[in-house]
Amino acid sequence: MTTVRTLPAGPRGGVPATGLLRRLGPAFVAAIAYVDPGNVVTNVTAGATYGTALLWVVVLATVVAGPVQYLAAKLGSTTGRSLPQLIAGHTSRPFRLAYWVQAEGVSIATDLAEVVGAAIALHLLFGVPLPVGGLVAAGVGALLLAVGDRLGDRFLQGVSLASLVIIAAAFLICLFARPPGVGELGSGLVPTLKGSDAVLLAAGIVGATIMPHAVHVHSACARGYRSLGAHRIDVGLAMLLAGTTNAVMLLVGAGALRGSAGDDFSGIASDVAARIGPAAQTAFLVALLVSGLTSTAVGTQAGAVVTSGLLRRRIPASVRRCATVLPAVVLLAVGVSPVQMLIMSQAVLAIGLPLVLIPLLLATSSRRLMGRAANSLALTGVMGVATVAVIGLDLALLGQLLLPG
Repeated sequence: MTTVRTLPAGPRGGVPATGLLRRLGPAFVAAIAYVDPGNVVTNVTAGATYGTALLWVVVLATVVAGPVQYLAAKLGSTTGRSLPQLIAGHTSRPFRLAYWVQAEGVSIATDLAEVVGAAIALHLLFGVPLPVGGLVAAGVGALLLAVGDRLGDRFLQGVSLASLVIIAAAFLICLFARPPGVGELGSGLVPTLKGSDAVLLAAGIVGATIMPHAVHVHSACARGYRSLGAHRIDVGLAMLLAGTTNAVMLLVGAGALRGSAGDDFSGIASDVAARIGPAAQTAFLVALLVSGLTSTAVGTQAGAVVTSGLLRRRIPASVRRCATVLPAVVLLAVGVSPVQMLIMSQAVLAIGLPLVLIPLLLATSSRRLMGRAANSLALTGVMGVATVAVIGLDLALLGQLLLPG
Protein backbone atom coordinates (compact mmCIF):
# COMPACT_ATOMS: atom_id res chain seq x y z
CA MET A 1 0.00 0.00 0.00
CA THR A 2 1.37 3.41 -0.96
CA THR A 3 1.65 5.83 1.91
CA VAL A 4 1.67 9.59 1.50
CA ARG A 5 4.16 11.06 3.91
CA THR A 6 3.96 14.42 5.55
CA LEU A 7 7.17 16.34 5.97
CA PRO A 8 8.82 17.58 9.17
CA ALA A 9 7.37 20.81 10.45
CA GLY A 10 9.54 23.88 10.30
CA PRO A 11 9.25 27.37 11.77
CA ARG A 12 6.65 29.79 10.46
CA GLY A 13 9.06 32.63 9.96
CA GLY A 14 12.39 32.93 8.23
CA VAL A 15 14.68 29.92 8.01
CA PRO A 16 18.48 29.99 8.26
CA ALA A 17 20.31 29.05 5.08
CA THR A 18 21.34 25.62 6.35
CA GLY A 19 17.78 24.87 7.48
CA LEU A 20 16.40 26.16 4.20
CA LEU A 21 18.53 23.76 2.18
CA ARG A 22 17.13 20.89 4.21
CA ARG A 23 13.60 22.05 3.40
CA LEU A 24 14.06 22.18 -0.37
CA GLY A 25 12.52 19.23 -2.15
CA PRO A 26 8.70 19.02 -2.36
CA ALA A 27 8.58 21.20 -5.48
CA PHE A 28 11.15 19.00 -7.20
CA VAL A 29 8.89 15.96 -6.70
CA ALA A 30 6.07 17.86 -8.40
CA ALA A 31 8.44 19.25 -11.06
CA ILE A 32 9.35 15.80 -12.39
CA ALA A 33 5.84 15.81 -13.85
CA TYR A 34 6.93 18.81 -15.95
CA VAL A 35 9.53 16.78 -17.86
CA ASP A 36 7.72 13.47 -18.36
CA PRO A 37 7.54 11.70 -21.76
CA GLY A 38 4.46 13.75 -22.62
CA ASN A 39 6.58 16.88 -22.41
CA VAL A 40 9.30 15.27 -24.50
CA VAL A 41 7.08 14.28 -27.41
CA THR A 42 4.89 17.39 -27.33
CA ASN A 43 7.75 19.88 -27.18
CA VAL A 44 9.97 18.05 -29.68
CA THR A 45 7.07 17.61 -32.11
CA ALA A 46 6.11 21.29 -31.75
CA GLY A 47 9.67 22.32 -32.56
CA ALA A 48 10.06 19.92 -35.46
CA THR A 49 6.73 21.00 -36.99
CA TYR A 50 6.63 24.75 -36.30
CA GLY A 51 10.20 25.65 -35.40
CA THR A 52 10.30 28.09 -32.49
CA ALA A 53 6.78 29.42 -33.20
CA LEU A 54 5.36 27.76 -30.06
CA LEU A 55 8.23 28.67 -27.75
CA TRP A 56 6.05 31.40 -26.26
CA VAL A 57 3.58 28.73 -25.12
CA VAL A 58 6.32 26.90 -23.19
CA VAL A 59 7.50 30.14 -21.57
CA LEU A 60 4.01 31.32 -20.68
CA ALA A 61 2.98 27.91 -19.32
CA THR A 62 6.08 27.84 -17.11
CA VAL A 63 5.45 31.39 -15.87
CA VAL A 64 1.92 30.37 -14.87
CA ALA A 65 3.06 27.03 -13.44
CA GLY A 66 5.29 28.69 -10.84
CA PRO A 67 2.46 30.50 -9.00
CA VAL A 68 0.21 27.45 -9.38
CA GLN A 69 2.73 25.20 -7.64
CA TYR A 70 3.36 27.84 -4.98
CA LEU A 71 -0.38 28.03 -4.27
CA ALA A 72 -0.48 24.24 -3.95
CA ALA A 73 2.43 24.31 -1.52
CA LYS A 74 0.94 27.20 0.44
CA LEU A 75 -2.40 25.41 0.69
CA GLY A 76 -0.90 22.23 2.12
CA SER A 77 1.50 24.09 4.37
CA THR A 78 -1.11 26.44 5.86
CA THR A 79 -4.08 24.09 6.23
CA GLY A 80 -2.30 20.80 6.79
CA ARG A 81 -4.56 19.22 4.18
CA SER A 82 -4.18 18.34 0.52
CA LEU A 83 -6.38 19.85 -2.19
CA PRO A 84 -8.42 16.62 -2.59
CA GLN A 85 -9.04 16.56 1.18
CA LEU A 86 -10.29 20.15 1.12
CA ILE A 87 -12.54 19.48 -1.89
CA ALA A 88 -14.00 16.46 -0.11
CA GLY A 89 -14.63 18.49 3.04
CA HIS A 90 -16.54 21.26 1.28
CA THR A 91 -18.64 19.40 -1.29
CA SER A 92 -21.49 16.89 -1.37
CA ARG A 93 -20.92 13.18 -1.80
CA PRO A 94 -22.24 13.07 -5.42
CA PHE A 95 -19.92 15.94 -6.43
CA ARG A 96 -17.01 14.31 -4.63
CA LEU A 97 -17.56 11.03 -6.47
CA ALA A 98 -17.94 12.79 -9.83
CA TYR A 99 -14.76 14.74 -9.19
CA TRP A 100 -12.95 11.51 -8.31
CA VAL A 101 -14.10 9.87 -11.57
CA GLN A 102 -12.68 12.71 -13.69
CA ALA A 103 -9.50 12.75 -11.59
CA GLU A 104 -9.03 9.04 -12.26
CA GLY A 105 -9.52 9.71 -15.98
CA VAL A 106 -6.77 12.31 -15.81
CA SER A 107 -4.60 9.80 -13.90
CA ILE A 108 -5.04 7.28 -16.72
CA ALA A 109 -3.96 9.93 -19.26
CA THR A 110 -0.98 10.77 -17.04
CA ASP A 111 0.10 7.13 -16.71
CA LEU A 112 -0.39 6.66 -20.43
CA ALA A 113 2.30 9.22 -21.19
CA GLU A 114 4.70 8.02 -18.53
CA VAL A 115 4.42 4.28 -19.14
CA VAL A 116 4.40 4.55 -22.93
CA GLY A 117 7.46 6.82 -22.91
CA ALA A 118 9.48 4.49 -20.70
CA ALA A 119 8.35 1.43 -22.69
CA ILE A 120 9.48 3.01 -25.96
CA ALA A 121 12.87 3.92 -24.48
CA LEU A 122 13.37 0.35 -23.21
CA HIS A 123 12.39 -1.00 -26.61
CA LEU A 124 14.75 1.23 -28.57
CA LEU A 125 17.65 0.89 -26.12
CA PHE A 126 17.43 -2.81 -25.26
CA GLY A 127 14.88 -4.38 -27.62
CA VAL A 128 12.30 -4.98 -24.88
CA PRO A 129 8.81 -5.60 -26.37
CA LEU A 130 6.57 -2.57 -25.83
CA PRO A 131 3.91 -4.26 -23.64
CA VAL A 132 6.64 -5.81 -21.47
CA GLY A 133 8.36 -2.43 -21.24
CA GLY A 134 5.11 -0.90 -20.01
CA LEU A 135 4.89 -3.48 -17.24
CA VAL A 136 8.55 -2.91 -16.32
CA ALA A 137 7.96 0.84 -16.09
CA ALA A 138 4.97 0.31 -13.80
CA GLY A 139 7.01 -2.06 -11.63
CA VAL A 140 9.94 0.33 -11.33
CA GLY A 141 7.59 3.13 -10.30
CA ALA A 142 6.10 0.96 -7.57
CA LEU A 143 9.60 -0.06 -6.44
CA LEU A 144 10.75 3.55 -6.13
CA LEU A 145 7.77 4.34 -3.92
CA ALA A 146 8.34 1.24 -1.79
CA VAL A 147 11.98 2.22 -1.23
CA GLY A 148 10.85 5.76 -0.49
CA ASP A 149 8.45 4.46 2.16
CA ARG A 150 11.42 2.87 3.91
CA LEU A 151 14.01 5.61 3.43
CA GLY A 152 11.77 8.65 3.80
CA ASP A 153 10.71 11.60 1.68
CA ARG A 154 14.26 12.69 0.91
CA PHE A 155 14.76 9.60 -1.24
CA LEU A 156 12.05 10.48 -3.78
CA GLN A 157 13.06 14.14 -3.66
CA GLY A 158 16.66 13.20 -4.40
CA VAL A 159 15.63 10.86 -7.22
CA SER A 160 13.46 13.59 -8.72
CA LEU A 161 16.22 16.19 -8.59
CA ALA A 162 18.78 13.78 -10.07
CA SER A 163 16.34 12.86 -12.85
CA LEU A 164 15.73 16.52 -13.70
CA VAL A 165 19.47 17.11 -14.01
CA ILE A 166 20.00 14.01 -16.20
CA ILE A 167 17.13 14.92 -18.53
CA ALA A 168 18.29 18.53 -18.84
CA ALA A 169 21.89 17.47 -19.54
CA ALA A 170 20.80 14.98 -22.22
CA PHE A 171 18.80 17.56 -24.16
CA LEU A 172 21.51 20.18 -23.80
CA ILE A 173 23.86 17.74 -25.52
CA CYS A 174 21.43 17.52 -28.44
CA LEU A 175 20.85 21.29 -28.51
CA PHE A 176 24.50 22.31 -28.55
CA ALA A 177 25.20 19.90 -31.38
CA ARG A 178 22.74 21.63 -33.71
CA PRO A 179 20.92 24.68 -32.29
CA PRO A 180 18.29 26.72 -34.18
CA GLY A 181 19.21 30.16 -35.51
CA VAL A 182 19.49 32.98 -32.97
CA GLY A 183 16.96 35.05 -34.89
CA GLU A 184 14.33 32.35 -34.45
CA LEU A 185 14.40 32.67 -30.67
CA GLY A 186 12.97 36.19 -30.70
CA SER A 187 10.22 35.36 -33.18
CA GLY A 188 9.28 32.33 -31.10
CA LEU A 189 8.30 34.59 -28.20
CA VAL A 190 5.61 36.36 -30.25
CA PRO A 191 2.20 34.75 -29.54
CA THR A 192 0.78 33.11 -32.66
CA LEU A 193 -1.01 29.88 -33.55
CA LYS A 194 -0.56 28.94 -37.20
CA GLY A 195 -1.39 25.62 -38.78
CA SER A 196 -4.15 23.09 -38.23
CA ASP A 197 -2.30 21.24 -35.47
CA ALA A 198 -0.96 24.30 -33.63
CA VAL A 199 -3.91 24.52 -31.22
CA LEU A 200 -3.63 20.82 -30.38
CA LEU A 201 0.11 21.11 -29.76
CA ALA A 202 -0.32 24.31 -27.73
CA ALA A 203 -2.94 22.60 -25.55
CA GLY A 204 -0.63 19.61 -25.24
CA ILE A 205 2.22 21.85 -24.10
CA VAL A 206 -0.01 23.48 -21.48
CA GLY A 207 -1.34 20.12 -20.29
CA ALA A 208 2.16 18.66 -20.13
CA THR A 209 3.52 21.67 -18.24
CA ILE A 210 0.81 22.53 -15.71
CA MET A 211 -0.28 19.03 -14.80
CA PRO A 212 -3.26 18.41 -12.49
CA HIS A 213 -1.62 15.59 -10.54
CA ALA A 214 1.43 17.78 -9.82
CA VAL A 215 -0.86 20.18 -7.95
CA HIS A 216 -2.44 17.37 -5.92
CA VAL A 217 0.83 15.74 -4.93
CA HIS A 218 2.52 19.06 -4.12
CA SER A 219 -0.29 20.11 -1.79
CA ALA A 220 0.16 16.79 0.05
CA CYS A 221 3.97 16.87 0.16
CA ALA A 222 3.94 20.41 1.58
CA ARG A 223 1.90 19.48 4.67
CA GLY A 224 3.97 20.19 7.75
CA TYR A 225 6.26 22.72 6.06
CA ARG A 226 5.58 26.02 7.78
CA SER A 227 7.82 28.53 6.00
CA LEU A 228 6.25 30.13 2.93
CA GLY A 229 9.61 31.71 2.13
CA ALA A 230 11.14 28.25 1.81
CA HIS A 231 8.31 27.24 -0.52
CA ARG A 232 8.91 30.25 -2.75
CA ILE A 233 12.58 29.39 -3.16
CA ASP A 234 11.85 25.68 -3.61
CA VAL A 235 9.23 26.35 -6.30
CA GLY A 236 11.35 29.00 -8.01
CA LEU A 237 14.38 26.72 -8.38
CA ALA A 238 12.32 23.70 -9.44
CA MET A 239 10.33 25.63 -12.05
CA LEU A 240 13.47 27.31 -13.40
CA LEU A 241 15.09 23.93 -14.02
CA ALA A 242 11.95 22.27 -15.39
CA GLY A 243 10.95 25.25 -17.54
CA THR A 244 14.42 25.59 -19.05
CA THR A 245 14.44 21.88 -19.84
CA ASN A 246 11.08 22.15 -21.63
CA ALA A 247 12.31 25.09 -23.69
CA VAL A 248 15.46 23.14 -24.61
CA MET A 249 13.29 20.20 -25.74
CA LEU A 250 11.40 22.44 -28.14
CA LEU A 251 14.62 24.04 -29.40
CA VAL A 252 16.08 20.60 -30.10
CA GLY A 253 13.05 19.93 -32.27
CA ALA A 254 13.36 23.33 -33.94
CA GLY A 255 17.06 22.85 -34.61
CA ALA A 256 18.22 19.29 -35.11
CA LEU A 257 14.81 17.83 -35.96
CA ARG A 258 13.20 20.65 -37.96
CA GLY A 259 11.00 19.10 -40.64
CA SER A 260 11.60 15.59 -39.29
CA ALA A 261 9.39 13.03 -41.00
CA GLY A 262 9.52 10.70 -38.01
CA ASP A 263 5.98 10.12 -36.75
CA ASP A 264 6.99 7.89 -33.85
CA PHE A 265 9.81 7.70 -31.33
CA SER A 266 11.71 5.24 -33.48
CA GLY A 267 11.69 7.73 -36.35
CA ILE A 268 12.60 10.62 -34.05
CA ALA A 269 15.47 8.64 -32.50
CA SER A 270 16.70 7.66 -35.97
CA ASP A 271 16.66 11.30 -37.07
CA VAL A 272 18.61 12.29 -33.95
CA ALA A 273 21.25 9.69 -34.82
CA ALA A 274 21.37 10.72 -38.49
CA ARG A 275 21.48 14.48 -37.89
CA ILE A 276 23.50 14.71 -34.66
CA GLY A 277 25.08 11.32 -34.01
CA PRO A 278 24.71 8.03 -32.09
CA ALA A 279 25.81 9.61 -28.81
CA ALA A 280 23.01 12.17 -29.03
CA GLN A 281 20.54 9.41 -29.84
CA THR A 282 21.58 7.52 -26.71
CA ALA A 283 21.30 10.69 -24.63
CA PHE A 284 17.80 11.30 -26.02
CA LEU A 285 16.63 7.77 -25.20
CA VAL A 286 18.19 7.83 -21.72
CA ALA A 287 16.36 11.10 -21.01
CA LEU A 288 13.11 9.52 -22.22
CA LEU A 289 13.65 6.45 -20.04
CA VAL A 290 14.55 8.41 -16.90
CA SER A 291 11.61 10.78 -17.34
CA GLY A 292 9.19 7.87 -17.75
CA LEU A 293 10.44 5.77 -14.83
CA THR A 294 10.62 8.65 -12.34
CA SER A 295 7.40 10.37 -13.33
CA THR A 296 5.40 7.16 -13.09
CA ALA A 297 6.40 6.90 -9.41
CA VAL A 298 5.23 10.47 -8.79
CA GLY A 299 2.03 9.74 -10.71
CA THR A 300 1.32 6.76 -8.46
CA GLN A 301 1.84 8.89 -5.37
CA ALA A 302 -0.49 11.55 -6.77
CA GLY A 303 -3.14 8.91 -7.40
CA ALA A 304 -2.93 7.81 -3.78
CA VAL A 305 -3.34 11.44 -2.67
CA VAL A 306 -6.46 11.88 -4.82
CA THR A 307 -8.08 8.60 -3.80
CA SER A 308 -7.45 8.92 -0.07
CA GLY A 309 -8.50 12.56 -0.08
CA LEU A 310 -11.72 12.25 -2.07
CA LEU A 311 -12.90 8.79 -1.07
CA ARG A 312 -11.47 9.00 2.46
CA ARG A 313 -10.08 5.52 2.13
CA ARG A 314 -6.93 3.92 0.82
CA ILE A 315 -6.92 1.64 -2.18
CA PRO A 316 -3.92 -0.73 -2.46
CA ALA A 317 -1.30 0.70 -4.79
CA SER A 318 -1.29 -2.54 -6.82
CA VAL A 319 -5.00 -2.16 -7.58
CA ARG A 320 -4.62 1.48 -8.62
CA ARG A 321 -1.62 0.68 -10.80
CA CYS A 322 -3.52 -2.06 -12.63
CA ALA A 323 -6.45 0.28 -13.26
CA THR A 324 -4.34 3.12 -14.65
CA VAL A 325 -1.53 1.18 -16.37
CA LEU A 326 -3.69 -1.44 -18.10
CA PRO A 327 -5.00 0.98 -20.80
CA ALA A 328 -1.44 1.96 -21.72
CA VAL A 329 -0.29 -1.67 -21.98
CA VAL A 330 -3.35 -2.61 -24.07
CA LEU A 331 -2.82 0.29 -26.47
CA LEU A 332 0.84 -0.63 -26.85
CA ALA A 333 -0.11 -4.25 -27.54
CA VAL A 334 -2.60 -3.39 -30.30
CA GLY A 335 -0.15 -1.09 -32.07
CA VAL A 336 -1.68 2.36 -31.58
CA SER A 337 0.79 5.13 -32.56
CA PRO A 338 2.72 5.97 -29.34
CA VAL A 339 3.38 9.57 -30.37
CA GLN A 340 -0.28 10.26 -31.12
CA MET A 341 -1.25 8.62 -27.83
CA LEU A 342 1.13 10.88 -25.94
CA ILE A 343 0.00 14.08 -27.63
CA MET A 344 -3.68 13.28 -27.09
CA SER A 345 -3.00 12.34 -23.45
CA GLN A 346 -1.51 15.77 -22.85
CA ALA A 347 -4.55 17.39 -24.44
CA VAL A 348 -6.74 15.43 -21.97
CA LEU A 349 -4.64 16.83 -19.12
CA ALA A 350 -5.17 20.35 -20.44
CA ILE A 351 -8.95 19.81 -20.50
CA GLY A 352 -8.86 18.54 -16.90
CA LEU A 353 -6.65 21.39 -15.69
CA PRO A 354 -9.41 23.97 -14.94
CA LEU A 355 -10.99 21.46 -12.54
CA VAL A 356 -7.84 21.75 -10.46
CA LEU A 357 -7.07 25.44 -10.95
CA ILE A 358 -10.54 26.69 -9.96
CA PRO A 359 -10.76 24.96 -6.54
CA LEU A 360 -7.10 25.76 -5.85
CA LEU A 361 -7.68 29.45 -6.53
CA LEU A 362 -10.90 29.54 -4.50
CA ALA A 363 -9.30 27.76 -1.53
CA THR A 364 -6.14 29.85 -1.39
CA SER A 365 -8.14 33.08 -1.76
CA SER A 366 -10.33 32.25 1.27
CA ARG A 367 -9.34 34.21 4.39
CA ARG A 368 -11.49 31.92 6.49
CA LEU A 369 -9.41 28.95 5.34
CA MET A 370 -5.98 30.54 4.84
CA GLY A 371 -5.99 33.42 7.33
CA ARG A 372 -3.19 35.91 6.69
CA ALA A 373 -1.74 33.57 4.04
CA ALA A 374 -4.75 34.13 1.74
CA ASN A 375 -3.96 35.36 -1.76
CA SER A 376 -3.75 39.07 -2.39
CA LEU A 377 -6.26 40.62 -4.76
CA ALA A 378 -3.52 41.09 -7.33
CA LEU A 379 -2.47 37.42 -7.23
CA THR A 380 -6.09 36.30 -7.35
CA GLY A 381 -6.66 38.51 -10.40
CA VAL A 382 -3.57 37.24 -12.24
CA MET A 383 -4.37 33.60 -11.56
CA GLY A 384 -8.00 34.20 -12.50
CA VAL A 385 -6.92 35.53 -15.88
CA ALA A 386 -4.59 32.55 -16.35
CA THR A 387 -7.41 30.15 -15.52
CA VAL A 388 -9.73 31.84 -18.01
CA ALA A 389 -6.99 31.63 -20.65
CA VAL A 390 -6.61 27.88 -20.05
CA ILE A 391 -10.37 27.44 -20.34
CA GLY A 392 -10.35 29.42 -23.59
CA LEU A 393 -7.59 27.21 -25.00
CA ASP A 394 -9.55 24.12 -23.97
CA LEU A 395 -12.68 25.41 -25.71
CA ALA A 396 -10.69 26.09 -28.89
CA LEU A 397 -9.25 22.57 -28.70
CA LEU A 398 -12.67 20.98 -28.17
CA GLY A 399 -14.08 23.01 -31.03
CA GLN A 400 -11.32 21.75 -33.33
CA LEU A 401 -11.79 18.13 -32.24
CA LEU A 402 -15.58 18.12 -32.39
CA LEU A 403 -15.99 20.36 -35.46
CA PRO A 404 -13.05 19.49 -37.72
CA GLY A 405 -12.65 21.57 -40.83
